[in-house]
Amino acid sequence: MAGLKKVLLALIPAVLVFILIMFNPITGLDSWLSDLLYSHMSGTGDTIKLIAIDEETLAEYGPLSTWSREKSAKLLDVLYADPSNKPAVTAFDIMFIGETDEETDRRLAEAMEKAGNVVVASHVVYRGATKYAADGSIYYDTWNIDSEELPYEGVQNAAKSGYANTIVSADGFVRTTQIRAYVGDTLRYSFATEIYNEHARQGGSVKPLPGKDTIRFFYSGKPGEFIHYSLKDVIDGRVPASEFKDSIVMVGAYAAGLQDSYHSAADRGQDMYGVEINANITKALMEGRTAVSAKAWLVALITALVIFGYTLMAREMKMYPAIIVGIWVMIAAGVIGRILSSNGIIISVSYTFLVMLLIFAWIIIEKYVLEALRRKQTLNSFKKYMAPQVIDALAKNGEFHIELGGEKRHIAVLFVDIRGFTTMSEILSPEQMVQILNKYLSLTTSCIFDNGGMLDKFIGDATMALFNAPGDQEDYVMQAVKAGLDMQRRGAALGKELEEEFGRTVSFGVGVNVGDAVVGNIGCDTRMDYTAIGDTVNTASRIEGKAQRGELLISQAVYDILKDRIVAEFKEAMTLKGKAEPVNVYSVTGIRE
Repeated sequence: MAGLKKVLLALIPAVLVFILIMFNPITGLDSWLSDLLYSHMSGTGDTIKLIAIDEETLAEYGPLSTWSREKSAKLLDVLYADPSNKPAVTAFDIMFIGETDEETDRRLAEAMEKAGNVVVASHVVYRGATKYAADGSIYYDTWNIDSEELPYEGVQNAAKSGYANTIVSADGFVRTTQIRAYVGDTLRYSFATEIYNEHARQGGSVKPLPGKDTIRFFYSGKPGEFIHYSLKDVIDGRVPASEFKDSIVMVGAYAAGLQDSYHSAADRGQDMYGVEINANITKALMEGRTAVSAKAWLVALITALVIFGYTLMAREMKMYPAIIVGIWVMIAAGVIGRILSSNGIIISVSYTFLVMLLIFAWIIIEKYVLEALRRKQTLNSFKKYMAPQVIDALAKNGEFHIELGGEKRHIAVLFVDIRGFTTMSEILSPEQMVQILNKYLSLTTSCIFDNGGMLDKFIGDATMALFNAPGDQEDYVMQAVKAGLDMQRRGAALGKELEEEFGRTVSFGVGVNVGDAVVGNIGCDTRMDYTAIGDTVNTASRIEGKAQRGELLISQAVYDILKDRIVAEFKEAMTLKGKAEPVNVYSVTGIRE
């Protein structure tokens, strides 16, 4: 059952990560981390140069809506005045939709025809259409281009065109593009793809186009990083035409008021103009820096298996090693994702990271918080047997473990017993006897705890205590003797109290010995006692049995350690049960100042 429980618990995060990858409910998180991990910015280079319709140009020529097409024709005249300095491609990210002025329309078309390598932007008017699958099912194709608004006829005949609509992802950022699509029965290319095609026709070095129509592209630079010049400066001759020799020249809006800017995945803090986005797409196509998403079910299955294996392993490990291994799993996922993206495949790793963090939280709760609570409960239970300060020491050093086994320790052992208890039991009622016994046991326990000892057990009307166990104590022999003296002193007061209440009194006999003993958990898995066994314990019990009323007896070993600190006198060499030789015993009456 325990093994089945482990498997079922490991399945929980595995199933969770599978569902998250399949359905991608937190699109923003996945997209953000994808942008962060897979942003292969290679630099904009100098192949693509922008001619910007910027604030300076608008200030010089007025609002774009008032321009005639003469300015675009004039720009082409400047760029192609010297055939040896002409651009490889000139692309207008401007919609030349509909005829305006016959003369300037003709003038622009002639300039484009003379250049011979011009690409202009068209506009997708309506996207999306109801489609019929091969199996007869009906679905709505959101990528279908139903209608496209083309440039006026003169430009259509003189230049290539491609749709320039920017595709914004669900999270509001641009990172994908549709490079080709059918409009009716006609295959059409995007504006950036048509620039790529024209550059190839002009002899430019390019990579093959991706096989997929909709792809992820990787930005080459952030906003403002492509080389760009003001349109006004180029037309006025402040920028020499030779600057654009063999380059891809892209003309487009570069001012906020023209409302052609988007949130780009290259820089989330600054918007990017549409012409810059198309420049990034074109460069990505030329360098093969594009990718498609891997099959979600395959990524989900592999990730779920990894998470399942890690969870099984982590639950058998300690907290810190489990978390360190988990961090390496996350690093490996990021590295694999980065390598795959460099080879044209995008995988989702955000949910792997998210579920791993949840597993970390689970590990911390299970292996630290719950373990700490269990430990606290255990230590609290030991407060019934040990002095609070001993418990605090155990809590700090964390060295005590409840498991079968023992160790050899040098300890002081104290036994105390009631004198006259049997005679009293013949006279008093059971209830009165229990009341007296509880008072006595409470007193002995208090004396033991006050002196840092451990209450080992009650044996009928006797009490056994250990000092220097389970943790180390500095002056444990003296503490044991002090506990015995406290019992002498407080026992006399208790005797008077019982005399007044019950007409009967009690007194104590105390014995203390010191030496090596085996200390630990003795018993079986279902029932164990933390105790001490050995000759040292037996001798302490025998010495206590020889003590008179109100007397504290110690062994020679105790006397040898404390003789300069206590007031004691030799009593006799006693013959004790189990001892071949007599044992010197001393009676303690006080502590030297």
